[in-house]
Amino acid sequence: MRRLFANAAGSVLGIGFIPFAPGTFGSLAAALVYLLIPAVSPLLWFLPLIVATSALGVWAGGVMEEEYGQDPSSVVIDELAGQWVALAALPASPAVVLLSFFLFRLYDIAKPGLVDKAQSLPGGWGIMVDDLLAGLLANASVRLVMALFPMFLPQGIL
Repeated sequence: MRRLFANAAGSVLGIGFIPFAPGTFGSLAAALVYLLIPAVSPLLWFLPLIVATSALGVWAGGVMEEEYGQDPSSVVIDELAGQWVALAALPASPAVVLLSFFLFRLYDIAKPGLVDKAQSLPGGWGIMVDDLLAGLLANASVRLVMALFPMFLPQGIL
């Protein structure tokens, strides 16, 4: 039962078992939830959702590592939480969500600096923290683009 729940949560209800680019599909699911379900975007709801998803991800990622090995590609709850960090307190417009999605995927794949170092944390912590940091970098980058090019992106909370 423990493994079944960890697999369901860690793979975001099976998205992680898609045979190609499961992390991208996990990020896409997070972006679509943010864009299509307006009730989740206010920080009052969104921050606790990110914290709860991250805590669940640390646990589920650790359990799934026992079964599948270190940082298995089937764990995509980290992409879900990281993408949500990348979107936090940003306008839920298609242009902003798309830019956030692409920047998050870039930072998650390239793993600059601390993002790469965070992977060495033990168990589920290493799985989750690198994506949360990539999300922070993507969020800051989107805010910078919004500030530099306000004519192209809607302004929100900067």
